[in-house]
Amino acid sequence: MEMECMPRFAYGAEGATWSGGELGEATARGDGVELQLTSDMELSLEGGTVRGTVRLREDETAFCAVTWGENATGGPRSAPEALERLDSTEEFWRSWLRDGEFPDHPWRVHLQRSALVLKGLTYTPTGAIVAAPTTSLPETVGGERNWDYRFSWIRDSSLTIEALYIGTCSDEAEEFVSFMTSSAGGRAGEGSLQIMYGIGGEHDLSERELPHLRGWRDSRPVRVGNGAWDQVQLDVYGELLNSLWLYREKLGDLHLEIRAFVADLADTAARRWRETDSGMWEMRGEPRHHLSSKVLCWTALDRAVRLAPQLGEHAKTAEWEAVRDEIRAAVLERGWSEKKRAFAQSFDSDDLDAAQLLMPILGFLPATDERMRSTIEAIADELTEDGLVLRYRNEEGLNADGLTGEEGTFVICSFWLVSCLAKAGELERAERLFDQLVGYANDAGLLAEEIDTKNGEQLGNFPQAFSHIGLITAAWEIDKAQEARG
Repeated sequence: MEMECMPRFAYGAEGATWSGGELGEATARGDGVELQLTSDMELSLEGGTVRGTVRLREDETAFCAVTWGENATGGPRSAPEALERLDSTEEFWRSWLRDGEFPDHPWRVHLQRSALVLKGLTYTPTGAIVAAPTTSLPETVGGERNWDYRFSWIRDSSLTIEALYIGTCSDEAEEFVSFMTSSAGGRAGEGSLQIMYGIGGEHDLSERELPHLRGWRDSRPVRVGNGAWDQVQLDVYGELLNSLWLYREKLGDLHLEIRAFVADLADTAARRWRETDSGMWEMRGEPRHHLSSKVLCWTALDRAVRLAPQLGEHAKTAEWEAVRDEIRAAVLERGWSEKKRAFAQSFDSDDLDAAQLLMPILGFLPATDERMRSTIEAIADELTEDGLVLRYRNEEGLNADGLTGEEGTFVICSFWLVSCLAKAGELERAERLFDQLVGYANDAGLLAEEIDTKNGEQLGNFPQAFSHIGLITAAWEIDKAQEARG
C-alpha cells in the first residue's frame, strides 16, 4: 500500500512545508495553518509531499490520520487507537440519531439522513450552523451565480433548529441562541444584528475572488466570503423569534440578557418594517418592499407577544400587538395582486415569488383561505418547471436580481409547496411532489440547493441545509394531514 499526502493551503495557492517524519509523525505548515499526520507506515518527506509505504498480509491493518486545529488532541499513534476513534465517532452519530423521533413510514430514511446533515452542519465549539460546507458550486454551470455558503445565516440557522425541533433533536437550540446573542452583542437594533456571521462569530465576511481557480466545470468566479453579509434583510427578526418561540419550553426561564435581546428584536421589527430591503433571496439589485420581509416582521411581533409573559419588564405587549396588526393590514392590502390573483413579490407589484408559500407555514393565513389557495395555485402554475418551484422569474426589467444568467428550481421552495398543499388538504398532490423531490437525492440521500429539471442534476452548494430543512418540514405537514384525514 502507498500513501501520499500533499496538502495545499491558501485555497490551493500555497504548498506545504513539512517537518518531522520520524516515529510515524510529520507536521505540515502553510498560510498560518498547521496539519499533523500520524501513521504506522514508514514515512518519507519529499518537498511538499509525505509518502508512506506498508506491506500488508491478510488480517493485518495499517493506518494514517490527519488532524488540524488549535485544540486538536493529536492523531492516533496505533491502528487499534485509530479504529477505536472511528468506532466512537460512529457510535456518537448513531446515539444522536436514536434520541430523535422519526415516524415509521417509507420516508423515514430520508428524514434521518436530513437530520444527520443538519447536525453535521453545526459547529460544536460555538453553536454556529452553516448553510452549506462548500463555496462556489454554481447555480448555473459556467455562470457567475457562485456563492460561499460556509457561514451562519440567521435565517438558515433558525430554520435548521426548527427542523431539528420536529425530530426532537433539540440540544443545538441553546448553543445557537447563545452564539447569536453573543455575536450580535446582545442587541438587534442600530445595525448590531447582521444577517450572517462566521462560525467563530466573525462580523466582516467581505467577498473576494480567487482567479487562480477555474471553478467547477469552469464556473467562474470562485468566491471566498459573501457580499450579502452587510445587506439589509428584515426577515431575520421573525425567523429568530419564531425559533425562540418553538423552543420556549426547552430554554426554560429566559436569561435576563436573552429577554432584553427578544424585546430588542421585536422593537427593531416594529421600527423598521416599513423600510425596503434586499429580501430573503439576497437580490443584488435595488432594494424593494419585499412581502416576505413584511410577513416575517409580523411573525417577529406575533411571537414576541406570545413570549411576553416570559419577558418581565421588557414586554411591550400592547405596542407590539398594534404594530403587528398594522403590518397585517398592509400586507393584505398592498401585497395582493388582483392581476395575478395572488400575493406578490413586493408591495404594489404583479411579480410572483415562492417566498409567499411561507404565509400559511408561519400562520399568517391558513392555506385554506381563498386568497392563499389562489396564491398556491398561481405559484404552482407560473413558477414551476416539471412540477418544481422557482424562487421567481429572473427576467430583465421585470424581476432583475442584479445578476446575469438563470438558476435552477429551488429545492426548499418545492418542499414549501408540498407543505402548503398538505395544509390545504391536497394530500395526494403533496405526496406525489414529495416523492419526486426525494428522488433527486444522490446515493447518500443528500440534496443540493437547486435542481436542473432538464437533466435532474443537482446545482449549487452541497449538501444544502435549506433543502434538508424543507424535506423534514414537508414530511411533517404530510404526516399531520394524514392523521387529520384518519
